[in-house]
Amino acid sequence: MSTLRLDRVVVTAPTVEGEITILRETSLTLTEQRIALVGPNGSGKSTLARLLNGLVSPASGRVTLDDLDVATDGREVRRRVGFMFTDPSSQLIMPTVVEDVMLSLRRTHRSARERREAAMGVLATYGLQGLADRSVHALSGGQRQLLALAGVLACEPEVVVADEPTTLLDLANARRVGDLLMSLPQQVVVCTHDLDLAERCDRALWIEDGAVRHDGPAAATVAAYRASVG
Repeated sequence: MSTLRLDRVVVTAPTVEGEITILRETSLTLTEQRIALVGPNGSGKSTLARLLNGLVSPASGRVTLDDLDVATDGREVRRRVGFMFTDPSSQLIMPTVVEDVMLSLRRTHRSARERREAAMGVLATYGLQGLADRSVHALSGGQRQLLALAGVLACEPEVVVADEPTTLLDLANARRVGDLLMSLPQQVVVCTHDLDLAERCDRALWIEDGAVRHDGPAAATVAAYRASVG
């Protein structure tokens, strides 16, 4: 497993009145294969998730992946840390399903024919091959989220960070996406309101008011969080 570290990281944001703190000074070492981030909306958990591949930059402190500094080695970090957004529309930018996966493969497969063949293989892995030439806008919510994840995994990252990947899905598709995330060989960091999914992880962090309130085995952290919200 990779080692993700936050060393005295603080995240702030400007406001009309000056500046607010989104994430208070936080130091963490993340080495487990399955890590969940839980907490209420606006708690800072998505900010913490986005720090891991440089989508958010700290005001102070340092974020690293093994020996890579996210601030100075951002391109290599993003190659190794794939990010899955809540809304797949943020990721699906090509007209058709197969073209979207082909875009993810542009660095590793030079010719269009090779990219399409590889993309079809990726789609087959996730049961999407029958949708290859369909418009991404014609997919169901579950199909779009699976395609977004397939595009991330096509790049063969070492770490997958998923920011509330099941929030917009119905129960069946939420389970399907959750099962897929939990079956991956990669290290997975999932920011989620789905506490059943969080309990399946090895470790969970409860984030609230920009700080880590509880950090430990997933079952214990989720139980503490459930108790706090009644």
